[in-house]
Order: sequence, then structure tokens, then C-alpha cells
Amino acid sequence: MRYGSVLNLISVVILIISFFLLLSTFVALYYRGDDFYPLFYSFLITVLSGGLLYLLTRKSKREDLRHREGFLTVTLSWITVAFFGSIPYLLADTFGSFTDAYFESMAGFTTTGASVMTDIESNPKGILFWRSLTQWLGGMGIVLFSLAVMPLIGGGSVQLFKAEVPEITVEKLRPRLMDTAKSLWYIYTILTAVAALLYLLGGMSLFDSICHAFTTLATGGFSTKNQSIAYFGSTYIDAVATVFMFLAGINYTLYFYAFKGNFSRFLRSDEFRFYIWVSVAAVALVTVNLWGRQYSSVLEALRYASFQVISIMTTTGYATSNYVQWSYFAQILLVIMMFFGGMIGSTGGGMKQVRVLLILRQIYRELYQLIHPRAVTVLRLDNRHVPKEILGNIWGFVFLFIIIWAGGTLLLGLLGLDIVTSASAVASALCNVGPALGTVGPADNYQGIPLLGKWVLIFCMLTGRLEVYTVILLLVPHFWKK
Repeated sequence: MRYGSVLNLISVVILIISFFLLLSTFVALYYRGDDFYPLFYSFLITVLSGGLLYLLTRKSKREDLRHREGFLTVTLSWITVAFFGSIPYLLADTFGSFTDAYFESMAGFTTTGASVMTDIESNPKGILFWRSLTQWLGGMGIVLFSLAVMPLIGGGSVQLFKAEVPEITVEKLRPRLMDTAKSLWYIYTILTAVAALLYLLGGMSLFDSICHAFTTLATGGFSTKNQSIAYFGSTYIDAVATVFMFLAGINYTLYFYAFKGNFSRFLRSDEFRFYIWVSVAAVALVTVNLWGRQYSSVLEALRYASFQVISIMTTTGYATSNYVQWSYFAQILLVIMMFFGGMIGSTGGGMKQVRVLLILRQIYRELYQLIHPRAVTVLRLDNRHVPKEILGNIWGFVFLFIIIWAGGTLLLGLLGLDIVTSASAVASALCNVGPALGTVGPADNYQGIPLLGKWVLIFCMLTGRLEVYTVILLLVPHFWKK
């Protein structure tokens, strides 16, 4: 294991984080907030730590980074940035404990949106800007950002890309991987800017529009308001948020080809069609269920149903209604949508739509072969044969996902939490959603979770964000052997 190379790459990520801490410091200075010095000191601590680590490891070779170093670098990078991201919260006295500060930071970078902040609006602008910015950075991925702006990473960048993005979607959009990362970030930035402009036209302040654009495109869900998007009470803002949450849940590979004029890739994508079908079906079911119950008008039911379904399915976690007060049918359907998640290659979390689609197709194929045992069938995706190795990978992913969800639920139950809160909180953390059911619904937060329970959820957030395998591999003893 080339630990020097791993630490050198992590130092680069730390230095990148320091730049964005400095940006947040300027925001605090502009608004003359009490958080200027906490953010500035956080910047100094981060840039000095990253710089010192880089100097100590600068002689380490990075050209021949292998698979193991790639997985280790990505996992440690997320753990490290969450640590440095928690420093502003501690210095600004936003939280009274390191656990709460680290929880908020990890929820930010993993775009989970599970918050322990009890009174969001009482916090200064610089801290709130940093809080939203952590989600925007985590949305496309810190390591992917490193690939876009740091050519010094060299040949090992392929291993980092495979660890950050699921291997079944690794498609070089340009000849060089660094150009691929840049292309994805350009698209991500453009969509964020458009969302911010539309929010601004809807009556949000410039600060609120930028922060909400950050967390919308990242499918993160952090808001600058205690009531989330419901604070604005605007049908227009609800519509803008719904549209951009849906767009954020789409595979960014399709956007790349669309920007090149090849719109047919959308129509040829089986996963995209499945994504639309699931979205429409879920919205329709919840709308019909809410009409005449919570809302007297079908248009009003459609407004709240479409927003909440898309918010939960894309794992954004915004709320315009306390859906814990909806029918059990609607609540259960929303939890199911957590697991579906966004498309693979998007900023959304969950198990991803393509995995669900392939599982359903394989189940149908098995049933078909029971009826026609001599039939020769081939499982296809986008008119291409799906290898057995990919299917095995998917079933392994699902099995690990369920084991972690069950284990986490048991641990929270052991700490005294009820079954609804325990099961939905772990599912929400693993799927990177944020709000769940029970005592951690959209009208509440995670402050009441016991200390050990918060660390269980931190592990689930990290594991879910890195697609399970990247983190779990580090727990396998053979991983550390030569």
C-alpha cells in the first residue's frame, strides 16, 4: 500500500476545501457577521494542514496508483473533508459538541441533508453559505472536482474515478479523464446558475437563491430557512425546485451529449424512460391519495405530491408539507422512493434507478424461463447485453445495502428509538435523503438522536454516498494484505 501517495492526494483535496472556506469567509465579511473570524481561522487551519501534508508527501509517486489506493484515497478524503468542514461549526459555537459538528458536516458533503441544527435562521450568513456549499461540493464529488482542477494527480486518476463513480457507468466522455471531470463540472455549474437565477426571479434574495441552487442541484436539501422551501409559500418556487430536483436526478452523461446536440441519447436510455415512468406513477398515486384527504383541490394535491415525491426520490429532502401527517399509504410510498433514488451518474442517492430496473428485468426473465425452460433469453440495457458480472455486482450491492440497513436499524432500536424512527432514519441516511419518519420527520431534525446513534448514521451516510463497496472494502482484512 502506497500510503505516501494516498496522503499526498488527500492533501490536494484539503487544499481545495480551504479555497472554498476562504470564499465563505468573504461572504461573512460582506455581511459583517460574527462568523468572520471562525471561518477565517478555519481557512488557516485547513490550508496550513493541507500544505504541510503536501510538503511532507510531495516526493511520493502518484503515477502508478492502484485500485486499493484509489478506494482508500476516496474514503479517507470524504472522512477528512468532513472533519475540516466541521471546524467552522465548532469555532463559531454553532454546535456544542464535535459529534454534532461532524454530523452536520458529513450530512453536507454526502448531500444527505440530515441536520442537527435546531434554529437555522439564527445562524450568520457565512456559516449558512458554507453549510450549503458543502452540499454543492459533495454533489458532484470532492474527488471528481480534484480530477477536474488538479492535473498533477496523474495516471492514478482512473482509479479515483472508478472509486468515486460506480464502475458500470464509467464512460469516458472525452479522451482524457481530467477533461471528463471538467465537462461534468461545467454542466453542473451551468445548471446551478440557471436555478439560482430562476429562484431570484421568484422573489428569493440573492443569498437565498444561491444557497438553494447549491443544495437543489446537489440533491442535498439544506435550506437557509427553518421551514425549508415551505417558508416561501410560492407555487412558482415549488415548481422551480421540483423541476431542478428532477433534472439533478438525471445521469449527467446524458447532459453532456445533449450539450453536444445529441438529444437522442435521452430517448435511447432505458434508465431515463424508467425514471420518468416511476416519477409519474408515484406522483399520480400520491396525488390521488391526498386529494379529498389533506387537500380539497386536485391541483393543490398535485402541487404538494409532485414536490414531495420528487424531493424524496431524488434524495434531495426539501419539504413543503409535513408528510408525517399524510396517510400511511403516502408515507410508505415515499420511503420506497428513497430506495429508488436518482439515475446512476446523477447527484442523487439511493440504490439508483438502473439497479432497480435490471433487478426487475432479471426477475421477469427468471419467471419467463420457468414457463419456457428451453428458451434462450438475454438481459439487455440500452440494446446492449448486460454481463453476468454486472448482475452479480448489483445483487451483492443490494444484499450489502439491506444488511447495513438492518444492522443500523437494530443499533438505533437498541438505543431506545422506536421502529419507525430507527428504520426510516437508517434508510434515509443510507439513501442520502435527510428527513425520514417518526421523530426525524420533515418538521423535526436529528438533534434528539443519541450520540452513538449519530455515529451509526454518519457511517450510513458515508457508505451510501460512496455506493457501499468503496467503504466496505476497507473492512475486509484481505484488502490490507500485500
